[in-house]
Amino acid sequence: MKELIFLRHAKSDWGHEFLKDIDRCLSERGYTDAYFMSAWFAKNQKNPSLMLCSSATRALSTGLIFARAMELDMRTFVLESRIYETTAAKLLALIREQDDKNERLMLVGHNPSFTDACNEIADEHYIDNIPTCGIVSFKIDIATWRDIAPKKGKLNFFQYPKNFKNQD
Repeated sequence: MKELIFLRHAKSDWGHEFLKDIDRCLSERGYTDAYFMSAWFAKNQKNPSLMLCSSATRALSTGLIFARAMELDMRTFVLESRIYETTAAKLLALIREQDDKNERLMLVGHNPSFTDACNEIADEHYIDNIPTCGIVSFKIDIATWRDIAPKKGKLNFFQYPKNFKNQD
């Protein structure tokens, strides 16, 4: 049994028109959400065996905030440029390349490819959109990452910042 976790980067800052898309940083809300969601994850979930993170600044910032909250061994944190501006098919190909010793794989990246990949993997759930700083986890009954295929994933959880707003 494998666990595959998608973490969409937190809200980015659109205030600097001169920046290239890959260089956009997090907004104030993005940082707040990343710190909150990373604390929730560290308290309630097991650490990933491997964390593959997009090389975009907003994803890297989100990934590092999560890594610190989890006290992750940074040897398991890998920048992966193929996550930026990709497709669901290419994400699945990247997942199939991973070492099977990694039981829990977390990808940190972007929409629309993350939402598309989740809908490809999900056995019965449809996700309209993974919000910024949203986390989707699937349990997949496979022994090797090479066997990941459409409709094999059972939704484990889907959490995002607005799920926790206005709760007492």
